[in-house]
Amino acid sequence: MSANTDRYETAAARYFEAWNATAPEALRKAVAAAWTADGGYTDPLADVRGHEGIAAVIAAVHEQFPGFVFRPLGVVDGHHDTARFAWELVSEADGSAPVAGSDVVTLDDEGRIRQVLGFLDRVPEGA
Repeated sequence: MSANTDRYETAAARYFEAWNATAPEALRKAVAAAWTADGGYTDPLADVRGHEGIAAVIAAVHEQFPGFVFRPLGVVDGHHDTARFAWELVSEADGSAPVAGSDVVTLDDEGRIRQVLGFLDRVPEGA
């Protein structure tokens, strides 16, 4: 595994740790570990900057989908300061995955996320 591959996988692991944190303090710490202070998150439903905005988006998803976790699909791919990966939102109760997408992230020199551009590939009606 190259240093760059490890860098991309580490960034993605921190990203999923943040998205799977539900307790407010754990969420705050995970977002701070994954994103730069002025980092951003943009998808079709959200466009926020900074740790507080990102944490609020994650908390809102957990309110809408209680008992669900994010899991990666496939491998993390990257080059230079950019990585991409796919994911799905999975019910811990029955294993269903009503939401799936893919994200492209830009990293700083320390491997923290500067920006996420998210794409939703599967979304349930009314979500």
